[in-house]
Amino acid sequence: MKFKSISLRALLIASTAILAPTFAAAQTEADAETETETAPSDAAQQTEAAPSEAVAEEAAPAVEEDIQVVEVVVLGRYIPEVLRDTSEVAAFLSAEDLERQGDSDAANALARVTGLSIAEGRFVYVRGLGERYSSARLNGSPLPSPEPLQRVVPLDLFPTSILENVLVQKTYSAEYPAEFGGGIIDLRTLNIPKENFLEVGVSAGLNTETTFENGLTYYGSETDVLGFDDGTRKIPGEVRNAMSTGRRIMNNNFTPAELAAIGKGFRNAEINLIQSNNSIPGNGSFDASGGAVFDMDAFELGIVGVLGYSNGWQTRNGRQEEASVSGGVLLPFSTFDYVSTEQDIGWDGLLGLGLDFGDDEINWTNLYIRRTTKEARSTEGLDGLAGRDVLEDRTAWYERELLSTQLSGTHFRGDWTIDWRGAVSTTKRDAPYEREINYVFDPAVGGYVYNPSGAGSSNRITFSYLDDKVISGGVDVKYEQPLSSARNVVYSAGIEGYKNERSAQTRSFGFIVGSPPLDFGITQERADFLFSNFNINPNVFVIQEQTGDDTAYEANLDVFGAYAKVDAEIMPLVRAAVGVRYENAAQNVDLASLISTDPDPVGVAGVKNNYFLPAGTLTWNFAEDQQLRLGASQSIGRPQFRELAKQQYFDPDSSRNFIGNPFLVDTEILNLDARYERYFERGQSFSAGVFYKNLEKPVEGVVLAGGGGTLFQTYLNAPSAILYGAELDLKRVFDMPLSGAWFENKDLLFQANYTYSKSEVQASAGDVVFPTLQTGPQPATDFITDGSRLQGQSEHLANIQVGWQDDVARSQATLLANYASERTTARSPGLEPDFIQEPGINLDFVYKKDFEARGREFSFDFKAQNLLGEDFDENQSGSGGSVTINQYDIGTTVSVGLSAKF
Repeated sequence: MKFKSISLRALLIASTAILAPTFAAAQTEADAETETETAPSDAAQQTEAAPSEAVAEEAAPAVEEDIQVVEVVVLGRYIPEVLRDTSEVAAFLSAEDLERQGDSDAANALARVTGLSIAEGRFVYVRGLGERYSSARLNGSPLPSPEPLQRVVPLDLFPTSILENVLVQKTYSAEYPAEFGGGIIDLRTLNIPKENFLEVGVSAGLNTETTFENGLTYYGSETDVLGFDDGTRKIPGEVRNAMSTGRRIMNNNFTPAELAAIGKGFRNAEINLIQSNNSIPGNGSFDASGGAVFDMDAFELGIVGVLGYSNGWQTRNGRQEEASVSGGVLLPFSTFDYVSTEQDIGWDGLLGLGLDFGDDEINWTNLYIRRTTKEARSTEGLDGLAGRDVLEDRTAWYERELLSTQLSGTHFRGDWTIDWRGAVSTTKRDAPYEREINYVFDPAVGGYVYNPSGAGSSNRITFSYLDDKVISGGVDVKYEQPLSSARNVVYSAGIEGYKNERSAQTRSFGFIVGSPPLDFGITQERADFLFSNFNINPNVFVIQEQTGDDTAYEANLDVFGAYAKVDAEIMPLVRAAVGVRYENAAQNVDLASLISTDPDPVGVAGVKNNYFLPAGTLTWNFAEDQQLRLGASQSIGRPQFRELAKQQYFDPDSSRNFIGNPFLVDTEILNLDARYERYFERGQSFSAGVFYKNLEKPVEGVVLAGGGGTLFQTYLNAPSAILYGAELDLKRVFDMPLSGAWFENKDLLFQANYTYSKSEVQASAGDVVFPTLQTGPQPATDFITDGSRLQGQSEHLANIQVGWQDDVARSQATLLANYASERTTARSPGLEPDFIQEPGINLDFVYKKDFEARGREFSFDFKAQNLLGEDFDENQSGSGGSVTINQYDIGTTVSVGLSAKF
């Protein structure tokens, strides 16, 4: 076992020096006459003051004999309580923010936060660091992921309708797990309602690139519209029986009659036949939410529930190219145009129960999320390796499901507070019947014919699944000790443990030609005739299993953590929080063969470490509604399961093959932060901050060439990297500058934030890396260009929101712009130019109007997304040329919704 002792000695020594005399003088300060600063207080301030400011009211009348206690008020009546209660650099999205922005899921909502950007529409990048350096928690508990390539849960799974608020913490503190680089995102669901409510809503929308336009589809099953398969896509019984023998399905292990029966068991027309649809339907959704609170005398019982359904479509008309360098010039080697139509069906369910006894609160939260994607895709173009035009037809069905149940409690006992939580969360990803059929262009017939060159490249049927489970539990204890009539110190300690288990496997099959050569007339048949039962016999097509010896793995991550922390107002208006976390973790990935007659692959990977990780912040409330925060900490980043598994995996989203690297190790991170904050009025503020991070052995993705020129994306530990930058954020409300009846009651809302960040991956002569496809250490400079930026990091991120709010007319409108500059998505082979994505500018508009009709409250909303028509663009540029890795038009999406309250 490897042991790490990471310390910030200067930080801890300085903190001890500050805190020790403060504690020694606490009693003297409380009993003797004191003179402290007093902030002005009036009726308006008392009305707006947060609970922490009420100290002044209690302290003022306390006069006894010769001892005089002077009123002390925190200089921060407009500082939001959630940010006053933390010493950390953090951002907070309230229910009002989520409603005004109009985003349908947590991923898009978080893209509005300073320093955050979204990759692949699902994963959050904080300050330019990829999703591996950020973690998402649900009500404080960790979550599993249904994504094959990530251990981090994609945030597009979480609809904003189930969220009460979202906290993003950008500085590390000891109560959180050690895996921290960019930030912690805590999604907090609806809890005990303040009053009974019931709300039902519907929406409908269209996309300019998809709705009523040409697209592709296939039949599938009768219940596809609900996002559930009716059994059509189950592995056929004949195939399951053959698999249960442990033998590979092929000529040597089964008789011709048995193979024919197995082959005929696979579904044909429902899966194989892609159809053109000249009018793709629009999008629609339904949601209902309700809650009730009951006064049971001794306690209060609250119930809240949410149910939602959505059905949307997206067609992509795009281009993908593969590059090669010829004569020192970067040129397209292969060029493909593709059409892909996806139908996305979603279900959301939340059931929460809460008990409030006054000094005791217990909550039970249950969450169910399901996302299903049905895809038909056709890709056509020049295959440079084959030297001819090819056509690939693909159909797929992907089910992603998350189920989480959490029991938590908070207990107040005088100066003591005890918080506990326990959760079991599971995710599943099932991809049955990924079907692929390949054709080649034949000049003699002037069209495409089936390519019978071999089972591995001519057709494929794949079944894959992934199960991911997290069991977690934790306890936090806090004790509050007064230092004076208006200052205190909070001691906290806690433990947390969680176990993450993942199981994944893939089975692949294909039809080979029984008695070559295949009759040319058969090669011209339509897909459902081509693989009809008539052609499945020893003379035409014979089923053969293509499952590799490394297509299954079991993985686990066991983590135990404990921390201690002191949070004290060490002198008037100066608050310090110092803590240290101990964490023990063991991560293992074991490859396995699904064929009992094949030897088990050699591919066990594991990372085991112990860490002591210090963290400290200092907050100085130096002037009215102004404060300065300083933070320093050390944290880590762990490789993800798929990155450790030396197993090939084809990702349909990027059309790339991935393979893991068992030589990966943890990343160690130093975090430094400073931020100035100014609060003008309630909900109005300005902040400016700087940050610096040093990463030892960051994990980077690289593209390597395998056998036969096939490109694989894999991972390695770069020697080191640094990241630094600055953030600005402004939120203001102004009186409408225009006059007139329509403008009379409207307030102008303005919100803007900007993040500049720069990173450098460092690789010098003598540095080595351990790539998965090579034996032993290799020069780092063969794979990484010194000074290149970290993957996923955009140098510029900006958000602007401009709108108005009219409390009299009960309406609001907001124009939202989001910009992210180019970022690296992967390192290229042979030090070719890196893969670059250019997110560009995304402009959205949201309008909402509340009104009353027939005695009921209604709400109407209008949303328009991507008004500028920004497309998706991933490319390679340099060496005298440019290559399109992936490009397609996203289109503009418009929707209208109506909800009613009962």
